[in-house]
Amino acid sequence: MEAFPVTLTEAVCLGASFALSGVCYYFYRKSRSTLDKLDDAPHFTIDGKLQDILKVTPGACLQYAVVEGAVQPAGEPLTSHFQKEFVGVLQKFLLREHRLVWNSLSRTWTDSERVLHHRVNAVPFVLVGSNETTVRVLCPLQASGLYMETTHEKFHQVNYGLGDIIGQYLSGEKLKGQLETEEMLKVGTTLTGVGELILDVDGTLNLRPPSNGSQYFLSITDFDTLLGEQQSAALWWKALAIGSALAGAAVLVWVGRRYYCHLKVRWEREQERREFERLQADGPRARASATGGDPPQEGAEGLLENTCVICLSQPRNCILLDCGHVCCCHSCFQAFPHRRCPICRQSISRVVPLYHV
Repeated sequence: MEAFPVTLTEAVCLGASFALSGVCYYFYRKSRSTLDKLDDAPHFTIDGKLQDILKVTPGACLQYAVVEGAVQPAGEPLTSHFQKEFVGVLQKFLLREHRLVWNSLSRTWTDSERVLHHRVNAVPFVLVGSNETTVRVLCPLQASGLYMETTHEKFHQVNYGLGDIIGQYLSGEKLKGQLETEEMLKVGTTLTGVGELILDVDGTLNLRPPSNGSQYFLSITDFDTLLGEQQSAALWWKALAIGSALAGAAVLVWVGRRYYCHLKVRWEREQERREFERLQADGPRARASATGGDPPQEGAEGLLENTCVICLSQPRNCILLDCGHVCCCHSCFQAFPHRRCPICRQSISRVVPLYHV
């Protein structure tokens, strides 16, 4: 039984779709787990009662809790380098270079960027509640979520001379300019924090990354908006996982359909071969019974003249219809990749045995 070939394109598409489906499903499960933990996380108001709750909690620790308060520095705040009226507790400065690079494959200019300078400044800060109770925020740079605002953004465009333009086309790179941005977590911003809430031995409340591996969040949006963002992310990963799995299933269906057609052609050819052999065996016997003698025998010269033009070893024993050419044996006919006459290239509708008289 001949093997059924799976094309390289089908194998690559099948492997890529199922691999992508597995990756998307992993991220969906991770997002779903984070979403479930956010749903179950208790919400606390930053006030004097929060200390009392933690005192009676085993280990003086809540592994996953939600608090909300106003940002205040524990010492001197940071001042913006570009807007002196802005003060904050976190500051990030980023300088990126933008270029156009010639892509020889697509024959187009593509955008490219690289970071020239990246600096982050931070000072200790707390979240202040309604009655001046504070929660100190630890390791804020490890948190996920949107917790910084853009306070400055400016693009410095490069001016070119004629020599620069010629050099760019020769080198395949065009310098567009530099983009400088500054982001800050400003003092007074209402911040939502989700993490591990602990009570230190000195009586201070701290919010830190969860020790059980849960995701740490800081966000300038409210908790409902944060929850909605996580739900959207989980839905996107779910849709991508389902879409890639359906793509893989479609490739499987295509391969299965092709395999069915392959088996159908093999079955039809086997039926055709058996019918041909039956007709080939019945013909000489019918002539012999009609004439009352043995079937005629061909000499060596006749066999040589009637040799199949393809294999050059078997006699020509079939007639190709509708063109009527006699040029090959039935075994070579069945090996044709396409049902076309090798002499005139006309389509072959059926084949019948050739009887030599």
